[in-house]
Order: sequence, then structure tokens, then C-alpha cells
Amino acid sequence: QLPVIAAGGIMDGAGIAAAQALGAQAVQMGTAFLVCPESAINTAYRAALAAAQATDTVTTRTISGRPARGIRNAMIDALEAEEAAIPPYPVQNALTGALRKLAGAAGDAQYLSLWAGQGVAQARALPAAQLLQQLKAEWQAAGAQ
Repeated sequence: QLPVIAAGGIMDGAGIAAAQALGAQAVQMGTAFLVCPESAINTAYRAALAAAQATDTVTTRTISGRPARGIRNAMIDALEAEEAAIPPYPVQNALTGALRKLAGAAGDAQYLSLWAGQGVAQARALPAAQLLQQLKAEWQAAGAQ
């Protein structure tokens, strides 16, 4: 038997409990932890996450050459019309790497890879240990065992 790990859109303890009720043995949470102070993301990325809504995200290959969900920005807008011609990963990732590095250094989120899920607006900027405690309390309140 393979364990089922639920991922995508899980931002709170109720979501964890729901995934488990549907048969998952565990969950994987990404966006929920991006805004924690311990995260190594830069200031521009952090600000973009804080301002984003679920409708601001899009699945795109334009930045890395692999499909990924992120916050729409100028780089995605500029390359989106030619997405079918984008080379695959790792080529596209290498081609956009210098631009992303410069944008990060300049604090310009318009040319960064702003990876985030649709639950981005529910992210809580808490220290990771505090977020884990909050998730556990919510999970228990949802009636999980």
C-alpha cells in the first residue's frame, strides 16, 4: 500500500482534516510556509505574496520551462503569448536566471518567479513553529484524531 499525501490548496488545520477524511495519510503544504520569517525568499517576493489573491495566480511554463503556479507579473505577461515556443526545463530556467537574479537584487517582483498556490491570500506570516501550533489547534478543532 502506497501512502497518499495530499497537496495543493491546504492552508489550515481544517484543510488538513478534510484531506485526511478523504483518505490522505499526510499533507504537503508549500505556500502556507513561504511567508514565515524563516523562509529565504527575498523582500519583493514576500511583498507580492502579502498582496496576492487566489485570482492573481496562474499556471505557466514561461519562467522555468516546467508548468508551475505563480503570481502573474510582467515577465509572465511578456512571455505568455509565446509559451508554446518556450524551451523545456532546464533551458528556459537558465535563460531567465540572470534576469530573475537581477530583479531579486533590485527588489523588482515583476521579473521574479513568484511561485505560490491559489491559497496565497490565506497565508499567515507567523514563525514556522507558531504556524505549526496553529495548524495543530485548527486540525484538532476540526475533529481530527
